[in-house]
Amino acid sequence: MKQIVKTLALAGITVFFAVTLIKYPNDALEASIRGLDMWWEVVFPSLLPFFITSELLLSFGVVKFLGVLFEAIMRPLFNVPGVGSFAWIMGMASGYPTGAKISVRLREEKQLTKIEAERLVAFTNSSSPLFIFGAISVGFFHDAKLGLLLAICHYLGNTLTGICMRFYGRSSEKPIKKEKRRVSLKRAFQLMHETRIRDTRPFGEIMGDAVIHSIKTLVMVGGFIILFSVLNKMLFLIGLTPIIAMYFHQIFSVLMLPLELALPFISGLFEITLGANMISKESIDPLLSSIIIISFILGFNGFSIQAQVASIISKTDIRFYPYFFARILHGFIASILTILLYKPLYLERQVFDMRDMPVITPIEKNEWTSTLELLERFGPILTISFIGISIALLYRRIYKNHS
Repeated sequence: MKQIVKTLALAGITVFFAVTLIKYPNDALEASIRGLDMWWEVVFPSLLPFFITSELLLSFGVVKFLGVLFEAIMRPLFNVPGVGSFAWIMGMASGYPTGAKISVRLREEKQLTKIEAERLVAFTNSSSPLFIFGAISVGFFHDAKLGLLLAICHYLGNTLTGICMRFYGRSSEKPIKKEKRRVSLKRAFQLMHETRIRDTRPFGEIMGDAVIHSIKTLVMVGGFIILFSVLNKMLFLIGLTPIIAMYFHQIFSVLMLPLELALPFISGLFEITLGANMISKESIDPLLSSIIIISFILGFNGFSIQAQVASIISKTDIRFYPYFFARILHGFIASILTILLYKPLYLERQVFDMRDMPVITPIEKNEWTSTLELLERFGPILTISFIGISIALLYRRIYKNHS
């Protein structure tokens, strides 16, 4: 009976979504193009180098090398092996869903247990500095100083979330034998060398696999970005998003947050970029209320990112619910940190800068906005080029196998 209800519910939702697309074809096309632009201009070209690099570092044993060096940090803090440091660092540098992809690879290679992989996925999916500093602080709010506050609250919140998640699954986990080993560069190098030797693929095949696997993942990511861009638009057009926002009015009233932010908040729960943009246009005074909501949706990741993570981890035994719980926890921790750090990291910095600058000048371009502009200009060319390369590599392998 339960499976029948599930089948009817999924079929009903899909049919309803299809009918909505037929009713609003122009709006669906506009939302789809918006999601496509975001993917091939920014997401694909910014994530591809990190994805390929992570595949190569795993193949050449560098991750094993880092695992030995960072074991003394990762195990006490997050209760995961030292190799988890690679997913943590790469996740912060490149943004979601890099942490999930690397965690899955580590689990596939048996470098993590199931519980350790679930802990790692829970705190290694962060927003990229490019998105926080470039898109949100400068692009949406036109305030470069806001980026530091958002970044510190986001990354510190994620670290605290990881520390909290270290206690997850301890009752069902086998006790780990504590070995008192000093950090040894010699042992780290030996493990790296052994890992590389075990991988018997030629260098060309390793490079080809890295490119193909990375592009496959990014194509999937692009599909989810487009899907949720359209879904968010459809929910707004049929009036469902405003109805949900009405229920959040009471919660916002209790939390003393402006009611105008309820609708952008709901949109941000589905898609971070759209929600952050809508929040920036509300012009709420004081700004703190808007930044609290931004910090929450950044920590929550949005259903679009969560769907990407769910798809990536689905081929393993890693469960989704620990990650989902951690996203809610991260959202609340980041919001609290925003309240605590708003004055020292933003207001006091503004006062100091105003004393030095008697005349208000327009925002100057920085490296983040310049990077975004370069991606928007050359991103589509890079995206099409690498998709073409992956198709050529796949065709070559198919041809070799049949010849």
